[in-house]
Formats: sequence, C-alpha cells, structure tokens
Amino acid sequence: MNLRRITALLLRYLLLYRQSWTRIMEIFFWPVMDLLVWGFLTSYLLQVGSSRVPALITFLIGSMIFWDLLYRAQQSVTISFLEDVWARNLLNIFVAPVTIGEFLTATFALGVIKVLINGLVLAALAWALYAFNICQLGFTLIPFVLSLMLMGWAMGMVTVALIMRWGHAAEALAWGIPFLVQPLSAVFYPVSILPAWLQPVAWALPSTYVFEGMRQVLATGLAPWHMFWWSLGLNVVYLTASGVFFRHIFSVVRKKGLLGKLGTE
Repeated sequence: MNLRRITALLLRYLLLYRQSWTRIMEIFFWPVMDLLVWGFLTSYLLQVGSSRVPALITFLIGSMIFWDLLYRAQQSVTISFLEDVWARNLLNIFVAPVTIGEFLTATFALGVIKVLINGLVLAALAWALYAFNICQLGFTLIPFVLSLMLMGWAMGMVTVALIMRWGHAAEALAWGIPFLVQPLSAVFYPVSILPAWLQPVAWALPSTYVFEGMRQVLATGLAPWHMFWWSLGLNVVYLTASGVFFRHIFSVVRKKGLLGKLGTE
C-alpha cells in the first residue's frame, strides 16, 4: 500500500467537511441528541427510583457513548463510499492507481478521527451535564474502544459490498445494519435479559463482550480482560471474513460492470 495515496484519499474526505457546515453538524447532532435523551431519562429515574437506580446513569450514558463510537466507525467506511457515489466520483477513484486496501485504510483512518472527536465531545458533555466521567473506566477504555472500532470497520466493509452489488436500492443499509446488531449487543441491558435461545447469538458478537465488560468495570472497578480477548478474537475472525467478502463482491461487481453503473447514475 502507498502511504501517499492513502493520505490523499483521507485529505479529500476531510476537505468535504471543511467545505460543508451541514456535514460537520451531522457528526455531532445525533450523538448529542442521544446523549441528552438518555441522560435526562436516567436523571428522571434517579429522582423516582430506588437506591440501586443511581447506577443506571453510569451504565446507560456509558453504553450510549460506546455505541456511538461503534456507529461512527461503521459510518466512516460507508458514508465515505457513498460520498463518492453521490458526487459521481466513484469511477475516478478506482480508475486511478488506488487499491482496495488503500481505499479502505483511508476510510479507517477517517473513522479514527471521527471516533476521537465524537468521543471527546460526548465525554465532555456527559461530565458537564450529568457528572459522568468516562475516564473512570481507566486503561480498559482504550482496548474496549479499539474493539468497537474493529467491529465497526467490519460492518462497514460488508455494508459497502452490499451497496456495490445492489446499487442505490441498498443505500439504506448504511444506516440500518448497525441497528440490526444493536438489540443483540446488550448495549443498554445485560445479555441475561434476552431470551435463552438468543443469548448464544449475542455472545457471538464482539460488541456484546465490550458492553458487558464496560458494565462490570463500572460496577466493580475490576477489568474483565477475558471479555476483551474474546471480543478481539471474534473481531479478527469477522474482519477477515468481511475482507474476503468485500474482495469477492468487488470482483463480481467489476466483472458485471455494476461499479460503472453505480458511479454514473
């Protein structure tokens, strides 16, 4: 892979945000709205609930911030691809000497930037509005966030592959796929709440281990490293499978001429 081409692609995506305040607002609008809704809900529960309810404000706000980081990592891949589709620039990208790996690496790098910015903004607002300090997770914060980003990238590759194969009709998947796994990821509740037949499916997702691990750290102060290693191992499997799936679909799309059709419609 060529670092210069990766940097050029990343710079192109970043310049889109500099030239459009609406794109910048999109980065912050929904995460901030979600934080306000969940924060005010937990504040209400804090007023009317029992002595055990105060822990909810820690769990729910922490889960909301973690979920948005996963969502942003997935969006960095899919929205970057769709930006080229909407601007009819897709053919220019792949006619140029840019490999699939370089394209994906640039979108991954964009995801890191978005996750860092969103994480800092949400952490600051959570601390200012609800006295929630995400840094109480300690060192576990870094590997847990890394695991969520890896899963987001895997979902992003699958989403882009599906859009390439089925065209504009599949664009809604860019926003829908993350929410297909959210109920099974135990984001706002423990896995034990799910029906018994769904629990094995939940434990097959890397994100489940991260959210369960986060709640355990906040509740006990102890880091469940075995959950991190499980999530990391599953992420390696899913990233590998997603990469193989993406390359296969890209090859099919190129042979059928679908990429050119998608890039000019």
